[in-house]
Amino acid sequence: MTQDRQPAPFHALQPAIWPEVGISTETAPYLGLTGPCATSLDHGGVIFAPGGAVMVDGYFNLFNLSKWRDCCGEMPLSLQLRGRGRFQLTVWLASRERSWERIHCEPVSIEGDLVLPLDLSAATLPRMLLFFELVALSEGALEDFAWGTPMPPRQTPDLMLSVTTFRREAEVADTVARFRRFRATSPLRDHIRMLVVDNGQSVTIAPGDGVSLLPNANLGGAGGFSRGLLEARATGASHCLFMDDDASVHMGAFTRTWMLLAYATDPRVAVAGAMINADYRWQIWENGAVFDGGCRPLFHGTDLRNRVSVFEMEFDTTGPAPAGHYAGWWFFAFPVDRAEHMPFPFFVRGDDVSFSLANEFRCVTLPGVASFQESFTDKAAPLTWYLDLRSHLAHHLSLPAKQIGWRRLMRMVASFYLRTVLRFHYDSLSAINLAMEDAQRGPAFFAEHADMATRRQDLKALTVTEAWQTLDPRAPRPGIRHGRLSRWQRAVLLLTLNGHLLPFANRFGSDLVIEAAHRENHREVYGARQITYLNAPRTATYTVRRDRRRFWAESLRLMKNCLALRRNQARLQAEWQGSYADMTSERFWQDKLGIADERRDAAQ
Repeated sequence: MTQDRQPAPFHALQPAIWPEVGISTETAPYLGLTGPCATSLDHGGVIFAPGGAVMVDGYFNLFNLSKWRDCCGEMPLSLQLRGRGRFQLTVWLASRERSWERIHCEPVSIEGDLVLPLDLSAATLPRMLLFFELVALSEGALEDFAWGTPMPPRQTPDLMLSVTTFRREAEVADTVARFRRFRATSPLRDHIRMLVVDNGQSVTIAPGDGVSLLPNANLGGAGGFSRGLLEARATGASHCLFMDDDASVHMGAFTRTWMLLAYATDPRVAVAGAMINADYRWQIWENGAVFDGGCRPLFHGTDLRNRVSVFEMEFDTTGPAPAGHYAGWWFFAFPVDRAEHMPFPFFVRGDDVSFSLANEFRCVTLPGVASFQESFTDKAAPLTWYLDLRSHLAHHLSLPAKQIGWRRLMRMVASFYLRTVLRFHYDSLSAINLAMEDAQRGPAFFAEHADMATRRQDLKALTVTEAWQTLDPRAPRPGIRHGRLSRWQRAVLLLTLNGHLLPFANRFGSDLVIEAAHRENHREVYGARQITYLNAPRTATYTVRRDRRRFWAESLRLMKNCLALRRNQARLQAEWQGSYADMTSERFWQDKLGIADERRDAAQ
């Protein structure tokens, strides 16, 4: 007498992600369709007539075998397919070093769930990706799929999602609703929860169903995420995930993140989400970034519709992260006990950089773990220039690994200077000067002005020409007019700082109109005397003009600030490095956020 064999357990490491209304309705970054087949935006899945085919090789659904092996060791893998019909199934193993292998190529019949164990004996190279193709031999449907393993998790992470918000009630309410729907049906519902840290103290969502709300003092993103990390520690979370309040993230990204943390053999493993341009939802804005004299996004502009580009990005991100790597806080999951330093009180911008650099995390990016974000281009303003340079200087002064000499610091400052002067952005140049002066006031200035209240007002007051003005919707939109100059003409204008050093330059030059997407491209503005910038939706503009008086005033001020930094650099480095540990401690943030006072009031 024989006993029925029990099916092997299946733990979905990487569930399918489908195009989704409100996130992205692009198809190519997810999968490719040919012949008689169709998808549904409402329900996902693919419906086939005979001859229809789906190639599941897009960024959101290919499986980076080598990343999982690097982080989690060897483990058996399976492909689970749910649907009905008869298909030709091919599973591909792609590598950079040799021809791709078909590790499975057979007809299959699917009625409900089919779990196919994969033979990975050919998977011996350091960079390998898995993807699959289904060709319909009959009418049928692919309802869902997942890459998984029969091996149980090594640990059970308690993952707390920390969302910081400031007066974005509608966005955070939508995020909470989407998370609650996901959690209600997720096998992880007992191990994943969300905390909304409300810096504006205006959110009215009801707590429960895995979501809690915490009003907080407005000390910017640094204060909000610090409060989230403190709460994660207080409530026993093993891992914390910092994320934006609009959370334009496929919920399946949370499952993939949790699973990698559950199987990881290295307790330092952290998951860094990519950023995708919300205006072009097929384009990577950054997939990790490096700080080295400036913030440099990695893989900027990668076209997710192009399989070659996607595969190359995944091959390049397999293995150790480059020196100076950091993770953005639109999606960053990390082990709580490895965060030896809390965020530095930058208010916003720069806090995520120093947090990654100061703590010993092993950052990993995963296909499909990404957030869709509005372009930073329209958001650039004197305030952001101030915050960027201020934080850049602080990183180099406070972190021993980033300590550099005065000459290299000056190259960094010169980059900020040229990007503002060549485009006649004197408000931003004034903000850069203020940033240099504040950085030289030392770390105590940051501690005393953690809420940035005074500086925000100062920067608002100095923003005279670079403030967006709403266009009358009845007025005709300005036509785009770029500069068109030869290489030698551009070289001459660069040497004269776009005419600032020419005595009669204001009598000549073009009046240009440039889209905000090209705002950082100084080649577009050579030869101009006036530049009008048009925002991405073409609903607002601002106009700047060459002003030699402001140019000389701010340039001489910057020269003075640079010489002062040279004189004081050794003293400043000692002050910054000596204060960094205290200003990134739990005690510092508990005092700044008034947590001790809150607990005392609650006890009375």
